[in-house]
Amino acid sequence: MTERSAAEEQKWDLIIGEQGKFFSLNLRDIWRFRDLLVMFVKRDIVTVYKQTILGPIWFVIQPIFTSLTYMIIFTRMAKIGTDEISPILFYLAGVTMWNYFSETLNVTSKTFIENASIFGKVYFPRVIIPLSKIISGLIKYLIQFALFLIVLAYNFIVKGNVHPNAAVLLLPVLLLLMAFMSFGIGLIITSMTTKYRDLTFLITFGISLFMYLTPVIYPASKFANYRYILNLNPLTSIFETFKYGFLGKGEFNIMWLGYTALFTLVVTVYGMAVFNKIEKKFIDTV
Repeated sequence: MTERSAAEEQKWDLIIGEQGKFFSLNLRDIWRFRDLLVMFVKRDIVTVYKQTILGPIWFVIQPIFTSLTYMIIFTRMAKIGTDEISPILFYLAGVTMWNYFSETLNVTSKTFIENASIFGKVYFPRVIIPLSKIISGLIKYLIQFALFLIVLAYNFIVKGNVHPNAAVLLLPVLLLLMAFMSFGIGLIITSMTTKYRDLTFLITFGISLFMYLTPVIYPASKFANYRYILNLNPLTSIFETFKYGFLGKGEFNIMWLGYTALFTLVVTVYGMAVFNKIEKKFIDTV
């Protein structure tokens, strides 16, 4: 048998080659490595609190303590109103949503830096890492959201000061927008950190600062004169729609929600394009 015929008979399960597309999600490779994706998700959920006493209960304790802190500082001391909504419920609504966005963005933006040793040793679709963060973050969110629903049910049944409406059905859309927005922005940032390492020190500070530009701990109605500027923040329509649907306060504006959807689409496509370009040569710069 000649060398040529032997080579022709070889069948490879996987061929690793340079990606030529400007934008590619590599869905076929992601499906092939779906077991690895599940493993990463389990790792994020289990190992973080594996050696703690309370374990996953911290998922619930954290938003409670944060909401109580905001209630003391912003409601009691700063005298910032909550649109006649119970302060603890109002802050829980904002905190649970913000936690998902901020944590997903934070970990996604460190994909290349924190996984350089793995990327340099074995092949798998690199995008699996940030995707696993989105999924594991969603699981954490659902746990915290269950707590929010309990407090919401109490206020609805006992106090009757909240008025949920049909807009609650938009929750999957809102989560999808937040997931892909944090995914796209995170990919852009992590691609930049391969060359500009200083960005890693600014990420946490930048995310915290951005929270105050988003109606998380205050109602957007307090800034009616600057509402147009506030709405330019693509997260504003997400938080306002969530509060409108579950609390009966806030604003549902399909135009601004469409703006958010367009922003999310653009940043996701651009983020994937930059990520695909950088992953070809990042090991030389990280």
